[in-house]
Amino acid sequence: MAETAEGAATMSGGCLCGAIRYRVSERLDRIIACHCTDCQKASGAGASANALVPTEHFTLVQGTPRVFSKIVDSGNLLHRAFCADCGSPIYTRRDHVPEMTVLKVGSLDAPNDMKIAMNIWTRSTRPWMPMDPQAECFEMGRPS
Repeated sequence: MAETAEGAATMSGGCLCGAIRYRVSERLDRIIACHCTDCQKASGAGASANALVPTEHFTLVQGTPRVFSKIVDSGNLLHRAFCADCGSPIYTRRDHVPEMTVLKVGSLDAPNDMKIAMNIWTRSTRPWMPMDPQAECFEMGRPS
């Protein structure tokens, strides 16, 4: 992890093939695992590992992701950004909170000591998907 001239931590990441690259100018340490069926399908896993980042601290530095938009179980319109070449999920954004970007933490180059702090949409959890019993769990979305 590097630091900006202002002293803020920066992290970088991108897709599997390298076509998409980004920078985050904020320290990330909390992962929210989403177990909804849409995240399972989009990630190809039992859950999507995410970190909330203020959009102003997220910068694409290379490439333009393709975006797939869909109304999800919460009733919100969700925009999933991914690499059109290799399919790697990069981030999501919701229409009603454009000031926040939901970063897919598996796309980080060098994740720090982050850990899962919260599990959401656990009513859809696959029986084979482990969950840390010390993390908060919510049957539906994250509380406001």
